[in-house]
This record gives sequence, C-alpha cells and structure tokens, in this order.
Amino acid sequence: MAKFIRNPEELLITLETVLGDKILKSVLDIGELTITIAPKEVHAIMETLRHHDELKFEQVTDITAVDYAAYGLTEWDVEASNHGFSRGTTPQAVGRAGNQLEKTAHKASMSERFAVVYHLLSYTHNSRLRVKTYLDGEQNNVVPMVDSISDIWSGANWFEREVFDMFGIAFKNHPDLRRILTDYGFIGHPLRKDFPLTGNVEVVYDEELRRVVYQPVSIESRVNIPRMIRKG
Repeated sequence: MAKFIRNPEELLITLETVLGDKILKSVLDIGELTITIAPKEVHAIMETLRHHDELKFEQVTDITAVDYAAYGLTEWDVEASNHGFSRGTTPQAVGRAGNQLEKTAHKASMSERFAVVYHLLSYTHNSRLRVKTYLDGEQNNVVPMVDSISDIWSGANWFEREVFDMFGIAFKNHPDLRRILTDYGFIGHPLRKDFPLTGNVEVVYDEELRRVVYQPVSIESRVNIPRMIRKG
C-alpha cells in the first residue's frame, strides 16, 4: 500500500530538488506532470527516478514516441462545421502526399523531429510522471538513437522494440532490438509521418508459387468525405 498520495505539485518540487537544471522544461496540466530532459541524460536520470528514496518509480507503464515532421499541417478545414463537409479534398497530409514535407519548414530531417515519451509509476509514493526527450530526425544515414532503459526496468524491453519498429528510433545497449509488430522483411516505419497511409506494398497469396508474396499497392489513396443530410 502506498504511504501517501503525493500531488503533482509536490512531486515537481521534489524533482527540481533532486534533478536541478537537468529538467529542461516542466508542464503541469490537468493534474498531470511532464518533464523534458536531454537525450544524453536519459539513462542516468531514469536510474535516479527508479532508485532515489523520494521518487521510487518502480514501473515503466509505457514508452512511445511522437513524430513532429508534419506538425501544423492538415488537410481538414477546422471551420467545416460552419459550411458543410467540403474539406479534405486537397491531398495535403504527408501520409497521402509525402512531398508536402519538402514544401514546409517541417521537413523529415528537422531538429527535434521525434519525442520519446516515458510514463512512470511509483507504488511507494502513489505518483505518476511523464518524461519526454527530443531526438533529431534521420540525417546522413544516422538513425535517431537514445540509451535503452531495459536494464533499469525489464518491462521497457518490448516497449522499446515497438518504438523501434513503428518509428525507427534505436535504443543503444538494448539486448535484442528487432521488430516486434511487423515482419522481418517489412520496409519503413508505419508511424512516421512520411510513411504512406496505404503502405509501400501489399501482401497476397500467389496461387502459382503457393506462398505469400509482396506486390505494389493496388488501392488508391483518397480521403472519404462524410456527408450530412440537413432538413429544411
């Protein structure tokens, strides 16, 4: 049983005391605390969060990532509710027209393109914490990378493999970093904003070869426009 329920304000004060200027940014919103740290500090800070007596985050409940390459771009008219449903007819989303990235400031090689996000839980203090760190996009064939924390929390192992599979972010010193959701021959990373919504290939069963084969995507990428019938 937890010793006490510590509110996020008290947790932030404790974190600032323990970590000091290693916290680059903190946000307290709707009762949730998020701190941002430098990627080079991830492993050391996570060890502190796990073992420090005043923190004791015994569990990592989730690790995920965000791709900001298309941040601010949309093919939907935010005022559509005022004048019908004609939005979505222009293919601006990068999932349908990846070249849009090259026409904006949100390019695939942008600085701090990816955010790796960790969710931590302390049973001892009944506290939750979100930790973010930002990584540059893939440049000069250098894969975005951050230290693995699977040696601190064994449960991080599969979370990191999922982020590697979906976003192409590598975790240094991970014991078995390989795809976990897609197959071994899969090309690309499905949750990157420059990955086509239809995918690069489709899988079919070849009757002559009597096996599953890859072939070019045969469906057309398009946006379905919702329709509403108004009376009067």
